[in-house]
Amino acid sequence: MKKFLVTAALLTLGAASAQKTQMEFWTIALAPLFNDEMNRLVAQFEKENPNVDLKWVDVPATAIEQKLLAAIASGRPPAAVNLASDMVVKMMDQGALEPMTLTDAQRKTYFPAALGTFTFDGKVAGVPWYWAPKVVAYNTDIFRKAGLDPAKPPRTIQTMIAAARQIKDRTGNYGFMPNINNLNMLVLFQEAGLPIFDKSGGKAVFNGPEHVKLLQTYMDLYKKGYFPEDTMRRGFTAATELYSSGKLGMLITGPQFILRVENDNKAVYDVTRVAPYPINLAGNVIHTPLMGFSVPKGARDRALAQKLALFLTSDVNQLAFSKVTKTTFPSTVKASTNAFFKQGGQNAVDQGKLVASTELKKARDLTLVYPDASRLNKVFKDNIESAMSGQKGAKQALDDIVKAWNASL
Repeated sequence: MKKFLVTAALLTLGAASAQKTQMEFWTIALAPLFNDEMNRLVAQFEKENPNVDLKWVDVPATAIEQKLLAAIASGRPPAAVNLASDMVVKMMDQGALEPMTLTDAQRKTYFPAALGTFTFDGKVAGVPWYWAPKVVAYNTDIFRKAGLDPAKPPRTIQTMIAAARQIKDRTGNYGFMPNINNLNMLVLFQEAGLPIFDKSGGKAVFNGPEHVKLLQTYMDLYKKGYFPEDTMRRGFTAATELYSSGKLGMLITGPQFILRVENDNKAVYDVTRVAPYPINLAGNVIHTPLMGFSVPKGARDRALAQKLALFLTSDVNQLAFSKVTKTTFPSTVKASTNAFFKQGGQNAVDQGKLVASTELKKARDLTLVYPDASRLNKVFKDNIESAMSGQKGAKQALDDIVKAWNASL
C-alpha cells in the first residue's frame, strides 16, 4: 500500500510537470561569466509563473542568427532571443520576428531613442536591454616599451593610428585591431561625420572623396602589416584573444568584455588601463549598439513570450544585470539614474564603467534600416573584403557597392 502511494505521488508530480509550459530564452556570449545572474532570472520568472519551466541557452555571437533561423524553420524557436540592433534589422528583413504590442506604460519604461532603435514602420521588433559605449583598454607595459606615455592614451582615431604604428615598429606587437569586418566600415563613416544616404534617405552616397580616403587609410595599414591578418575574418573575437595574450597594445571593446581579459590572463589585466574611445573629431559620436530581446516568428505563446521579454528587460532586472557585469548600462529610464553608475575604482573593470558612463552623452546606435538589407549587406561586406585584400581599389569598391545599393533602393 505504501509503495502504491509513493508511485501515485510520483505519477502526480510527473503529470504536473508535464502540464507546465516549456520555454527557452537565448542570450549571446554571456556564459560562463554571468551564469549565476541568468539562473537567478530563470528561478525568479518560474516563481512568478508557476506553470512555466524556463530554460536559458547561451549562443556564440557568430552562431546566433543561423541557429535562430534554423529553429524557426523547424518550428521550435525560443520564446525570446537576445539580438543586437543590427541583427534585428536582418531578422526583420527576413520575416523572422513577431511584432510586439506594448502599452503606453510599458513603452515609457525605456528611453524613447532606445525603443525606437527596435521599431520599424511603427512595429516594435524587440525591447531594448543593455548597451555600453566603446572604450579602449590598453596595456601599459606595451606602451612603455613603445615609448608611449601610459598617462596619455590616444584621444582621437588619428592619434590612435599613429600610436599603433609606433607600437608595431618598436615592439613587434600590433597596436590595435580595428572593427572593419562585416558592416563596420559603415559605422566608421558615420563616426567620421560622413553621410551614408542623401537627405531624402533614398540614395546611397558613401563613395565620396572622404569616404574613399578613410577606407584607403585602413587598406594601407592592413597591407603594410599594421593589422593582424585575420582582422577581416574574426574581428572582435580575435582582437580580445590577442589582447589577452599580451600581443596587442590597445583593445577597442565594450567595457563588459574587460572581465574576459581578467578571466583569461590576470597578468595582462593587472597592467591594463582604460581610456575613452578615441573619437573622430568630425563626427563626435560613438556607435553604441543596443542589445535587446525579441520574440521569434512562430513562438508558441506570443503573449507569454512577450511577458518574458519584458521581465528580462525590466527596470529591476536591468539594474541587477548591470551590477553583475559592472560595465553595462540599462536602457530603462529609472535604472539609469542609480548612483552605481557614477562609482569609480582603481582596477580596469571599474575604470571601464566610469569611463563609459562619461561617454554616454556621445553614444548613439548608428544601425541603419533599409529595404533588402540582407542582400545589400552582403554586397557591402564582399566589396570591402575585396578592397582590403587588394583585389579592388577603394574607390572602385565603394562605387560598386553604391551602384548596387541604388539599383535596389
